[in-house]
Amino acid sequence: MPRVFYRLVRGIVAFALRLFYRVEVVRHTDDLSGPVMFVGNHPNSLIDPALVFVITDRQVTFLAREPLFRAPVLGWLLRGIDALPVYRKQDHPGLMEKNEGTLDTAANALAASRAITIFPEGKSHSAPQLSEIKTGCARIALKVAKQGKAMRIIPIGLTYEQKHRFKSRVHIEVGQALLVEAVAELTPEAEQEWVRSLTDRVGEALRSVTINLEHWEDLGLIETADQLFALRNGHREKDPERLRLFSKGASLLRNEQPDRFDDLKEDILSFRARLEVINASPGDLRVTYRGRQVGWFVVRNLGALVLGFPLFALGVALYFVPFMALRLLAMVAPVSRDRVATLKLVSALVMVPAWWTLVSVGGWAIGGTVGLVVALVGALPLALFTRYFLERRRAALNDALAFLRIGNRSSLRQHLLFHGERLQEEIQSLVQELKPKLDDAST
Repeated sequence: MPRVFYRLVRGIVAFALRLFYRVEVVRHTDDLSGPVMFVGNHPNSLIDPALVFVITDRQVTFLAREPLFRAPVLGWLLRGIDALPVYRKQDHPGLMEKNEGTLDTAANALAASRAITIFPEGKSHSAPQLSEIKTGCARIALKVAKQGKAMRIIPIGLTYEQKHRFKSRVHIEVGQALLVEAVAELTPEAEQEWVRSLTDRVGEALRSVTINLEHWEDLGLIETADQLFALRNGHREKDPERLRLFSKGASLLRNEQPDRFDDLKEDILSFRARLEVINASPGDLRVTYRGRQVGWFVVRNLGALVLGFPLFALGVALYFVPFMALRLLAMVAPVSRDRVATLKLVSALVMVPAWWTLVSVGGWAIGGTVGLVVALVGALPLALFTRYFLERRRAALNDALAFLRIGNRSSLRQHLLFHGERLQEEIQSLVQELKPKLDDAST
């Protein structure tokens, strides 16, 4: 029964996450079998462990802070999937000794070739870089190694485009595994050094699959630089590995040539701000608007409006109340930024079935059995279509505005294009200059 319950929870949560986010997964290792400890960065509260459901269908034992086990519904779910409580000093300063039992249980699970998940930063946060890596994951690994068992630690990097926004992108990077060999008896001093060393290795592994910034304002800087570089070289935008290199390059330039860094930063952010005023991206500047393409764009979107708007209007009428309730809850609830997405997803998981039931009852009251069947079968697809229609028409509106602001204003477009091309040359030159130093630093 626990296994069946776990699969049910995993299926529902993974499905909901793929509806809420545009999930992309990059794997540097495909072998997730055997005794495995997944370790991840922690920028988005309960969404982070839930994304483990997306990358593996194995039954995973989660370690979660103890207060969550006392929360209504959530505590029942955590106990149902055999999660283990972690007692943090800030939550229970007098119960820290209970953690030893939790670590023993986690180690025994790994020794039995199971999988566990832990977030070694110890807390969810919205800082632009990894927090200090705690020793809990290494202490669990040591207990396994002392039992004469080998295991692997697999880092998972989670990068959110806009973590609280519906249909924003989340990039999951499954890194290369760290092999932890069995060990013989160690002295207390040797054990401490072993734990410190492995903790450092885990930190380096997580940094290799995450984007770490010195300041949040650097995000706009490196994203714009990445867009310009990608356009010039024909690469796809927002490649996480390239963004990591741009982040390291920005840090290196800031430390070695601060004046040059400040001048380039001001120039790039000025270019970005001018694009934001007209709601455009660097790629929009190179778009060539031809009469036939503009005409087809107009015909296609008018057709979509005529054919799809009646269903969209019905969906808005049916789902206006729960949609606005969720939006209002996210605005007024006293939660930190790193917990907004969790609040939205959990609320939706509770509210959608309740509203679906209410709509089905309404269908039965209006149309009897036929109305009930139509409501049961059609309510959820209608909700998905309504959201899809809204997103597509919003994208079409942005394209139309970009044309009105750039397509028929050649002087503005040429000026921005010249500015962008000048920045591309400077960024290309910097990449060639800094790449050898970055390569040396990584070896």
